Amino acid sequence: MAIWDWKSGYKFQALETTAQPEFEAGIFACTFDRTSLRLITCETDKTIKIWREDPNTTPETHPIQWKPSLARTRF
Repeated sequence: MAIWDWKSGYKFQALETTAQPEFEAGIFACTFDRTSLRLITCETDKTIKIWREDPNTTPETHPIQWKPSLARTRF
């Protein structure tokens, strides 16, 4: 799972989980709690996980080094 800054498009935190034996890793559904500070996921291994942003991150520890692409792609 990755947490992105929606204004800049920068991925500032990546989180990994280990799927339970005999299951594939995947997310069926996700939603934020009422405070919008935690993300709740329902995963394919029949677990519910609660994620939160790392409270110790700062612009110095996770600098934005992302530059937008000016090229337009036609699909």
